[in-house]
Amino acid sequence: MKVSRAGLCAAVLVLSLTATACGEGGGDEQEKISVGIKFDQPGLGFKNADDTFSGFDVDVARYVAKELGYEPSQIEFKQVTSLDRELLLQYGEVDYVVASYSITEKRKAKVDFAGPYFTAHQDLMVRSGDKNIKEASDLNSKRLCSVTGSTSAQNVKEKLAPKAALMELGNYSECAVALKDTYLDAMTTDDSILAGFAAQKKYQGQFRLIGLNLSTENYGIGIKKGKTDLRDKINAALKKMVQDGAWTKAVETNFGPAAYKNDPAPSITG
Repeated sequence: MKVSRAGLCAAVLVLSLTATACGEGGGDEQEKISVGIKFDQPGLGFKNADDTFSGFDVDVARYVAKELGYEPSQIEFKQVTSLDRELLLQYGEVDYVVASYSITEKRKAKVDFAGPYFTAHQDLMVRSGDKNIKEASDLNSKRLCSVTGSTSAQNVKEKLAPKAALMELGNYSECAVALKDTYLDAMTTDDSILAGFAAQKKYQGQFRLIGLNLSTENYGIGIKKGKTDLRDKINAALKKMVQDGAWTKAVETNFGPAAYKNDPAPSITG
């Protein structure tokens, strides 16, 4: 078949443009992985003033992403709250969630979990110089803070110190400020969250954790229901993180300044 010079030139042009387009798509655009974390929990998941991220959950999230084959530049952190974690997973807004996400049977009905990768306990935090609060019952007639709707505060109020004056604020940062300024006598939530605040430079030496185990919370990595292959890969990454010492290093880096006595790494069963 005879091909005209004009037709040949047009074909070459099309092939050239196609090759260029393919090259641009593969070389310049990086595939991203989207990870849900908290932005307001020092020591766990925190967005710093310079728009970087820090915390134990952040370190775990990055390690897992690395084992899944992603470079740091390919990780996209998205803010999650305790109320929207399941929805963001169900609608595919994030690939996985690492956000002090306690594994419960109710949550397992909606999402799958890898892990657990950390065990926390509900505790109390007081000012360093306060020697009067040693047990939860010592909070009777004291001022206790937690966030609005917190089950931690209700657990103390209903079961352990019914005469405590409960103050519920919008977030734990507000509780920490009020505790420091003596408007409150104690704050309560998971010890990992409390240790994160106590380890902050602006609070170092000013707070101490009582060391109570008022509940046990096993943190897992949330995944969309049915993604068993991803769950298995994340579990393998978590096991490697424990074995190579990265897990211990992350604990010491993020909680060490608070003199926090954490549990050993839990057995991964997810």
